Amino acid sequence: MIDPDEHGPSENLIEAGSPLPPPMPAEVAEQVAEQDATRQRRMSEDLRVLEALLFAVSEPVTERAIAERLGEGADIPALLEQLREVYKGRGVELIQGNGRWSFRTAPDVSERLRLEKLVPRKLSRAAIETLAIIAYHQPATRAEIEEIRGVIVSTGTIDILLEEGWIKPRGRKQVPGRPVMWGTSNAFLDHFGLESIQDLPGIDELKAAGLLDSKRGVSAYATRGAETLLFDTDESDEALEPLVDGEATAGEESEKDPE
Repeated sequence: MIDPDEHGPSENLIEAGSPLPPPMPAEVAEQVAEQDATRQRRMSEDLRVLEALLFAVSEPVTERAIAERLGEGADIPALLEQLREVYKGRGVELIQGNGRWSFRTAPDVSERLRLEKLVPRKLSRAAIETLAIIAYHQPATRAEIEEIRGVIVSTGTIDILLEEGWIKPRGRKQVPGRPVMWGTSNAFLDHFGLESIQDLPGIDELKAAGLLDSKRGVSAYATRGAETLLFDTDESDEALEPLVDGEATAGEESEKDPE
């Protein structure tokens, strides 16, 4: 190497014997600058399209699918990496999973976005009457419920009470057809603030509260006597044939409640 101290600060530092590169012609320099500007414009436009695409799709997309949208010549890996850097640390981040890309809520803020809201659902008259009959007559079959109500009980009414978690199958009655017998659940007791089925209001209390229709008779919601199983105990389950998995609604025909 040439010692700069021997030749002064104005001399270029080059290896001995190496020729200086010729200056770039003005026309070539202009073409190179134009090509660079074109690449930058293409990169910027592709980045915008990529961002819009990832926001528009409902499912994560592959790099191949992205390339089909951006066209030939798009540097997909570089664009994805650049976009990921842009959104790094923000509320929404670009995530890769299983070879697919998508925008997802940043993990550190996702918990703050959770909003749980209980929406009470009003039960139909048929569902309320069916629940009351099951509560006071359990375990009761659908046919027994229909006999008390005087109308057909639809499968949908039973399904609503099952979905609420207020009733559950209590086995099958040992009669022809082996119908499912229904009883109330612990969730029923919790919801209505009862410690046990014995805490249900009696006939006098229901009449005083105006909840019994005298035209239909007191017997409409009265318990059936000593043979009625009012406790959710293992002993009551043993009195019935146990259900096989998936049999909860077997044999229950779908019928519409005329009400």
